[in-house]
Amino acid sequence: MLTEHGTPRYDYDKSVKQNSASCSGRHLLKSFISAALNREEAVHVLGYDVGEEEMRDGLNGSATGRLHFHNAYTDPLGWTDQSACTVNQFCLEKLTHLLKQTGNIKSTILVIDSLSWVLRHLSPPAVCKTLHQLRKGGAVRAVIGLLHADMHQRGTVGSVCHLASSVIQVAPGIKGDEALAKITRRSKSGKVIQEEELFSINEDLTVKVQSKPSQPGLKQNDTEEQEVDPTANLTFNLRLSDTEREAKEKLALPFVFSKEKKSALLHSGPGSGRILYEPDANDDYDQEDPDDDLDV
Repeated sequence: MLTEHGTPRYDYDKSVKQNSASCSGRHLLKSFISAALNREEAVHVLGYDVGEEEMRDGLNGSATGRLHFHNAYTDPLGWTDQSACTVNQFCLEKLTHLLKQTGNIKSTILVIDSLSWVLRHLSPPAVCKTLHQLRKGGAVRAVIGLLHADMHQRGTVGSVCHLASSVIQVAPGIKGDEALAKITRRSKSGKVIQEEELFSINEDLTVKVQSKPSQPGLKQNDTEEQEVDPTANLTFNLRLSDTEREAKEKLALPFVFSKEKKSALLHSGPGSGRILYEPDANDDYDQEDPDDDLDV
């Protein structure tokens, strides 16, 4: 999902945020569409923000036959009877019917441009439910959505972004033709991976990764300070000598079963019973008077 904030910012299912005119959210969205078409995948676009001509501009002409544009730009609310795609059709049943008109949809990528139109006229829980059904139900292979986050409350944006497997936050780079991407990926196990990259978009809509940015203000002295041994210059010693380490390894830990006790517990026969006692070094045992501890 792509989200956009006050300074344009974009997130999508492999999400991205941008605020550079040469690397705008729609350019980035079209770069993913172009990459999918070059992989010979079918792409369905729900177009609310721009028309079909603008969406197809710059894409490889030989591959645009696999691009199916569903026009919701001219009449997104269905005020006329001629509209084939409206905001109110954003539900699993109607979207599945719409996509099935052009063949097998399980290998299809669904692009939503943009989710803001949908969220402004449908409740966020209903939109999130449909996105979840599309993603988990196998209706399509992937969903990519553009969201203008500054038009919605933070909780709404967070709920929608939480459904995405990847979120890319884009900020301006130092140079005019590059942007900084802060990428957050969530695996199925729940593990979260974060990284940053500088990138730009070429004229053919391919993404060029420039480099991984260095942290501003981080000097070599700061790195050396991070590698300083924390146990150094203490008034007491936290390290073990070789003799102390050897004695530690030979130390018998309390409450550890001996081989005899393990064997008795694992191989005792039916009806048998034994009392096993392991003397402790601190036992007060008098050989001359074994019953001394019974005296009153």
